[in-house]
Amino acid sequence: MTEIDFYTHAADRLHVAARLCIKACGQGMRVRVLTADAAMTTRLDQLLWTSPATGFIPHCRLASPLAAATPVIVDESPEHSGPAELLINLHGGQPAFFRRFARLAEIVSSEAEEVAAGRQKWLYYKQQGYTLRAHNLSAG
Repeated sequence: MTEIDFYTHAADRLHVAARLCIKACGQGMRVRVLTADAAMTTRLDQLLWTSPATGFIPHCRLASPLAAATPVIVDESPEHSGPAELLINLHGGQPAFFRRFARLAEIVSSEAEEVAAGRQKWLYYKQQGYTLRAHNLSAG
């Protein structure tokens, strides 16, 4: 069953996603980041070119011919094929394909709209019988 972690009170959701990508790649995991839209995909793509400052996180879009061999896939497409252990969800809803992943990370800011969406996701996953973990990023 998919392990689900909520990262709440994120000051910058894209920076949190980038940090999770760095950590997961360091552990040899394959990652899929589901973004909200093409603009967010582009912003995260640019961020991953510069984070970490002394390294590089190999990543591409889902339609890239290199996707099968790339550790991090960043895309707004609500589909996924191929292997991946971690799904990072930056989209407003629950991705239909999340069950394919060993882990799911939901990143929620402090903005009222995102908090409300995060609560709906939490309730949905809880009702489905998933064990949920919460990580308050403002308490660090």
